[in-house]
Amino acid sequence: MAKILTIKDIEKCVGCGLCMYACARRLPKRPYIGYDHSGILAISLSGFERGATIIVCRACSEPPCSQVCPTDALVPRKGGGVVYREKYCIGCDNCIEACTISAIFKRADGKVALCVHCGYCADFCPHDVLEYKEV
Repeated sequence: MAKILTIKDIEKCVGCGLCMYACARRLPKRPYIGYDHSGILAISLSGFERGATIIVCRACSEPPCSQVCPTDALVPRKGGGVVYREKYCIGCDNCIEACTISAIFKRADGKVALCVHCGYCADFCPHDVLEYKEV
């Protein structure tokens, strides 16, 4: 069985952004400042009383993003989602256009950022919104 990142309780999300910063800093050899390299996006729904939402890969079983990638930078992952092989990414944006939920983001360097379902961000969510579980 594979593990994926899921949204446990979106009603608890306040849009603090800690998940985004954790995601961007998840690689010990390349911890990025800010959230340009984050594969998750927490956005406000117009004020604290309306809460926030999270845009993150939902681990499609047949990911359309990998089907349109001309260089195999996105390879289907067992259990859903994709494995991102950054060195093969040419920044063509085909995957961004193919994603049905807009969960692939363009980085400043022209490459893409997307959730690879490592679960790192879930440990940093202070409101227990995210969960890393077997499916």
